[in-house]
Amino acid sequence: MDWVTIISTTVKAAVGVETVLYALAAIGINVHFGYTGLLNFGQAAFMAVAGYGLAVTVTVLGLPFWVGIGVGLLAAVLLAVILGIPTLRLRADYLAIVTIAAAEIIRLIFRSVAFKDVFGGSDGQRGFSEGFYALNPFPEGDYGFGWFTFNNRVTWVLFVGWILIALSCLIVYLLMKSPWGRVLKAIREDEDAVRALGKNVFSYKMQSLILGGVIGALGGFIYGLAFASVQPDIFGTETTFFAYTIVILGGAARVLGPVVGSMIFWVLLVLVNGILSGAVEAGYLPFMAPTQVGPVRFLLVGIGLILLLVYRPQGIFGDKREIAIDAR
Repeated sequence: MDWVTIISTTVKAAVGVETVLYALAAIGINVHFGYTGLLNFGQAAFMAVAGYGLAVTVTVLGLPFWVGIGVGLLAAVLLAVILGIPTLRLRADYLAIVTIAAAEIIRLIFRSVAFKDVFGGSDGQRGFSEGFYALNPFPEGDYGFGWFTFNNRVTWVLFVGWILIALSCLIVYLLMKSPWGRVLKAIREDEDAVRALGKNVFSYKMQSLILGGVIGALGGFIYGLAFASVQPDIFGTETTFFAYTIVILGGAARVLGPVVGSMIFWVLLVLVNGILSGAVEAGYLPFMAPTQVGPVRFLLVGIGLILLLVYRPQGIFGDKREIAIDAR
């Protein structure tokens, strides 16, 4: 096995594009699930409407890049309002049902042949990232040291992505230390008591849903810009479940929990994939075919996460009290 390649790929995965976009998605879910107790199972939909909002605005309407960013953010806000109005006055499980269904509906609409001229069907849209890379301050070449290098395009995406993560974490930290954030935590614990104190619980839940959705939408932008395309099947339910796994792994209701959780999650996936692939190529695992490496890595990482939930259900940095949600 080529251990240098395995280690270098694993270390780069800790700060790579997947880590960045899933960290943003998980920060949004942390606002919903960790701080407010909202079971949003449709975070992938917020990422999708943002990515497609940018892509359609630039490629189909021919408008500037920054207009596309605005359209994507506005689409995320509208989606939160549309999902929240009929569900946030009801029990938490209704929001979970509506959001997971809405995410699938949106994915199928983007995938539909009937709207192929607009959304590109199963092939998606591409050719909308030139405006972003035109702002790239990094000249052609590789940046880093030794084997830890990225080309100028990836470096620009990572630079912007980690700035967005830092700003999102700062905003969440400041908001959760404010009276507004304390109300969200109180709603998570006992929304009836908060309502009895004269607070508009529905309004606070809606604000939380919008905030978390917009932060998640930033992950959709990063995906589209990093890969210069958006495709509907990327925004499936597994994307949302990965983000929930990351939140629980790092610790719910912890500002840096989603960031550390995303780094650990992708490091584990890449490391296990590298070791298994190398072992299969070297003949150490004669009973396993190369095509089985992908499923087996998820199986092994899943077993590890199950053990984590058994012996430390609050996650690495979390508190058990933060995940004791009363779904009423």
